[in-house]
Amino acid sequence: MRAKISYVITAAVLVFYFVLVGSRGVLLIQTGTLLTVTFGVAVLILPVIGLWFLWKNTQFVRKANALAAELDAEGGLPVDELERTPSGRIDRDSADEVFARRKAETESAPDDWRSWFRLAVAYHDARDTPRARKAMQRAIALHDGRPAGA
Repeated sequence: MRAKISYVITAAVLVFYFVLVGSRGVLLIQTGTLLTVTFGVAVLILPVIGLWFLWKNTQFVRKANALAAELDAEGGLPVDELERTPSGRIDRDSADEVFARRKAETESAPDDWRSWFRLAVAYHDARDTPRARKAMQRAIALHDGRPAGA
């Protein structure tokens, strides 16, 4: 729940920032000189890219959460079996061991979105965020019936 609240607050701040920057871009365009219009258009591009990125990221999070809920309803969510250091951080060797099992599971069932979901969690636990995201994207695509590369 705390992560959701943080995400909503961050998204709201970003939207406010995009509106603020966008309004400055419009003011520059309204000035009417070649230089200010050029800068105004350039300034308007940033909020458009930012809003697109925020939208895509929000969609990704919503779909990943939906998969987690479905997997939880099936009783298939991965169990947290990781050892932790006294400070609470995940032990790297423990994460690597679980990752090896998840990778083998995915290799034996490459078209199963559930195994890709669990692999994404293992990548995340191993602190490999880019691969965790790609594995989750693959799980979402397989769940939606799309080809894995789509």
